[in-house]
Amino acid sequence: MKKISQWIKDNPWKLLFILFLIFSLCTGIRLCLDAGFSGDEGFQMKQAKAVYDFYATGGKDTVAIDARPDWNLPHYGQAVDNIAYFIAHICSIEDELMVRHICNFICGWLMLLFGGLIAHRITGNWRSAFFVAVLMFLSPRLLGHSFNDLKDVSFAMAMLWGIYAIIVYLQEFPKPKISTFILLGASIAFAIAVRIGGLLLIPYLGMFSVLYLFKIHPKKDVFKKKSMQDFGKMVLYGIIVSVAGYFVAMLLWPYGLVSPIDNPVETFKAQSQFATAIRQLFEGSLQWSDVLPWYYTPKYIFMTIPIAVIVGLVLFFVCCWRKKEDRFWAFFVFFTFFFPVFWIVFTKANVYGGWRHAMFAYPPMVVAAGWGFDALVTWIEEKMGKKTEKREDGETLTTFVREDEKTNTKGIMVNIAAVVLLLALLIGPIRHIIANHPYEYVYFNELAGGIDKAYGNYEMDYYYHSTREASEWIIANAEPNADGSKIRVATWHTASVSYFFRKDTARFAPDFSRWYEKGNNNWDYAIFTITGMAPEQIKNAGAFPPPDCIKTIDVDGKPICLILKRQSKIDMLGNQYKSKNQVDSAIICFKEALAINPYNEAALNNIIECYLMRGQLDSAKTYIDHELTFLPKYETANYFLAHYYMTKGEMDKAIETCKYIIDCNFKFTSAYHLMCNIYLRQNDVKNAEKALVQLIDHDQLDNAGVQQLINIYKAEGLDDRGAYRKLYKKIAKSMESRGKKEEAKTYWDLYKQLR
Repeated sequence: MKKISQWIKDNPWKLLFILFLIFSLCTGIRLCLDAGFSGDEGFQMKQAKAVYDFYATGGKDTVAIDARPDWNLPHYGQAVDNIAYFIAHICSIEDELMVRHICNFICGWLMLLFGGLIAHRITGNWRSAFFVAVLMFLSPRLLGHSFNDLKDVSFAMAMLWGIYAIIVYLQEFPKPKISTFILLGASIAFAIAVRIGGLLLIPYLGMFSVLYLFKIHPKKDVFKKKSMQDFGKMVLYGIIVSVAGYFVAMLLWPYGLVSPIDNPVETFKAQSQFATAIRQLFEGSLQWSDVLPWYYTPKYIFMTIPIAVIVGLVLFFVCCWRKKEDRFWAFFVFFTFFFPVFWIVFTKANVYGGWRHAMFAYPPMVVAAGWGFDALVTWIEEKMGKKTEKREDGETLTTFVREDEKTNTKGIMVNIAAVVLLLALLIGPIRHIIANHPYEYVYFNELAGGIDKAYGNYEMDYYYHSTREASEWIIANAEPNADGSKIRVATWHTASVSYFFRKDTARFAPDFSRWYEKGNNNWDYAIFTITGMAPEQIKNAGAFPPPDCIKTIDVDGKPICLILKRQSKIDMLGNQYKSKNQVDSAIICFKEALAINPYNEAALNNIIECYLMRGQLDSAKTYIDHELTFLPKYETANYFLAHYYMTKGEMDKAIETCKYIIDCNFKFTSAYHLMCNIYLRQNDVKNAEKALVQLIDHDQLDNAGVQQLINIYKAEGLDDRGAYRKLYKKIAKSMESRGKKEEAKTYWDLYKQLR
């Protein structure tokens, strides 16, 4: 007992760090069991099964390596997903989601461990490790993603593991232990086996190794024998570890295994030029992810991380660069969180879903913040222990007085004050975690004004966590259909909803539906997160939530998910009449539907279209105006408005409306075509061509646009060959102006072939 008490006395911060790790592991595993089905898990679970089948059949089952334009999962090693599936399959665990979420949280927890160990390695004390672990665990976005985001959390953990291994390796150089080589090689292998971006650890290793050599060797000795020998060791060790790590990763990744060089290169190119674009709510408007402002990622980070981390970062920049011996490690930590964010900004990467694609930059940021708080305490302790004297030659001499009981008491108080300060700055995140579990990741800090200010301006439940609670509520509360038929549940994200209804398929049948088209489809209940909805609608208290909403799932009093109960299927019946061209019957149905719910977008769109078809423009305009009161930027409603103006002969207003649609959503191609047709009616061929050329500049040129342009060029006197030459030239020049040289070359080649 005496030895234990002495160890505790000598290592209080190490004990706190260990105790907090135990607390966070137990707490986090319990919390993750409540988490919902993330937006990507349906795809990942399917691929994990395919990976298992690939290995189980000795490579005969090739589904896991079948990469297609519409299926890019073979490009992801997704090692943790595969481990989770293997555990669930071998142990015959029916609830695969539970296994996945526990595995994922363990990855999240390992970030606390590695982050703390990095801080201890750099500072030499366990206080910094404790600060880092607390800041990491109480970061709501990171905690929430640690429940079910296997793609990003496992990669962030692997990268932090690799950073820790590099630090251990450098500190042990020139005589690293065998265990350190294994640690480093395993981290590289695991990171690549999660995602090809894990290759970044190899240039990290090379760059920091060279910089470390400059640190340990004076400039004048750089080219001397000892320095050159160390450089040779660094190169040799780096090559061996990197190559070993790379090929071990290929063994864990089927797509890499079948072609260890070509397929990783193809994957790297594909993921560097990610093509799928998603509309994101950012700064109060829906914007496409491939053209978001350059500051999207850094702004999102600083809006959604705890104030405590931001304060810690300020302290890091102020305090951790004071001592010359700390500058290398300060730069090391700084680079590992700054470079990924810088690269996203510099390359204009296609990112969405907040900063989850940059999540691997956040743990080093927290390490810096924890070090910042620790450096502040160290600085205060130094000040308390300093004694300044004047020497006879006039110079100032600073020494440290021997620690006595009074000084020791002050030191204890300073450390307690530091913990209190840290926890005080974390009150907001702690409150959010307790009040809004399991939606921790839907978090905005005090600088952003919290959920209240962010609501309707930024994405909330973009990863569909709330569909679990909504599904379970419907299972518990849904009323059976009078005819005994299955209860149909409409949703945009069928994968998650289907999982939670998997045990009750006799009663329930989930069906896909888009929010703005739900009135056309057959459903009894509906589950919709507010992702993808117009911000004007979300913020319209009179129109949102709609009248058929019977329950909301809230974060800080704001609905992030709606459960609807259908009051009537008359709108669906009207759509069926309309499809049969029975317009009179359709209009009667739509009017009845709108009497029940005046904000039924599908019924509004249908009745407007019916009146336009019948030439009853004034009636159509009444409903157009109504829809625009709560959906002023809605493309479909404005498109009808442009048609209304065109039919009325108000061409200028029609053109302005088309331009407004394009300004709101430049990928709404129908607006370009309509504007072109309006110009052609006015015999304005030049502007008609300009309207369609915009499609080229936005990469939205479709077959209809091609044909319209060819017809315009032929009307100018060109034959087929000349018309296509002119089109290819315009496309090539547009591609060149936007830096797409390879695509431009393809069209220049087509242009030359038609000479």
